[in-house]
Amino acid sequence: MPRTKANGKSGVKEQVIELVKSLPDDCSVEDTQYHLYVREKVLRGIRAVEMGDFVSQDEIEKRSTRWLRFSGRSPRKRISER
Repeated sequence: MPRTKANGKSGVKEQVIELVKSLPDDCSVEDTQYHLYVREKVLRGIRAVEMGDFVSQDEIEKRSTRWLRFSGRSPRKRISER
């Protein structure tokens, strides 16, 4: 759901305009799409972290180790374990 400003209008259009203004004059359509995509992904990530919707580094390492063992590969040692 798009965020709304105090006047009830969506600020998405204004945010896109500001992003486009910040890009170089010779920016391609693909460059613009990429910047919009990355911006949205970063904002989603920030919102997820704010809501506590993330997986810790330790949990990822545990899951990766289990997956590697299940797949028949041996997990690499942590740098601190070398």
